[in-house]
Amino acid sequence: MCGIAGIVYKDKKIHNIGDDMTKMLHALQHRGPDSAGFALYGGLSLKENEYILNIQLNNEKGLLNIVQDTINVKTPIIEDEIIPSIDNSLIYKCKIALDDFNDLKPLIMNIDNIDEGNKEVPKIDPKVIVLNGSHSFEMIKDVGSVLEIADRYNTRSFKGTHAIGHTRFSTESNVDRYHAHPFQTYIIKDVTVVHNGQITNYWKIRDPLERKGHIFETNNDTECLVHYIADKLHTGHSLEEALEHSVEDMDGPFSYIIGTPNGIGIAKDRLGLRPGVIAETDNVFAIASEEVALREVIDSTNVDVEQISPGEVKVYEI
Repeated sequence: MCGIAGIVYKDKKIHNIGDDMTKMLHALQHRGPDSAGFALYGGLSLKENEYILNIQLNNEKGLLNIVQDTINVKTPIIEDEIIPSIDNSLIYKCKIALDDFNDLKPLIMNIDNIDEGNKEVPKIDPKVIVLNGSHSFEMIKDVGSVLEIADRYNTRSFKGTHAIGHTRFSTESNVDRYHAHPFQTYIIKDVTVVHNGQITNYWKIRDPLERKGHIFETNNDTECLVHYIADKLHTGHSLEEALEHSVEDMDGPFSYIIGTPNGIGIAKDRLGLRPGVIAETDNVFAIASEEVALREVIDSTNVDVEQISPGEVKVYEI
């Protein structure tokens, strides 16, 4: 019952992508009241080796200093800010620089393991957890309604070239900031996913990926999707080829949207059990669970809205 959406501006120029995705997701709010999230691409101006970390930590005295010290062991913090949260926690956002992209995941694991020695802290409720690490996109996700989250993070002000988003109705894992979509992997840079449905052969897909070295941090099947696609891209497949393989390999009812620095793609299960529609103009390519979201960014009265067929994939890259 989740709602998913994606939009690409074909001219590669910067647009009001945050405002557009907010409108699309708000139109889909009835599909998911638990949480919402955005991956907004193309608006960051970082150097090639710079990254943004968003880290959730509770308000325990001295914990922020420990997080900063853990980061500084590897790399100096270039700039940072604290984003207050609605619960007993905060978001620590910082910019860092790394010599090698492959150093990003070990650094994130070091931060996530700050409270490893405290056995009284359940893994599902850690003191510290890295929500994402990105180079070419902004990740915003939280518990609450789309408009609440948009106001909390000033999402409407974000600029960019393309985006994906999600409104969540939780059916199998925690309702919290970390389990909100989008999900990300660190196999390659800046691949994200939003998903509506279930992957019923989740463990069959996950096991070979773990044996190849992929590190899973949840049991959410959406995380499995993003690892799968990133693995295919890492081994030389195009995004369209990766999505086509996923339709063959994944079981269950699903539709999902992948975001990359170059564009977006959608895949739908072979039985067509989850919805998906597309509308396209000379300027915009847009995807959503329902036409009502497309109407927020495209005049669909003058544009044909296409139903995505069972087993079909669509990709638009810029």
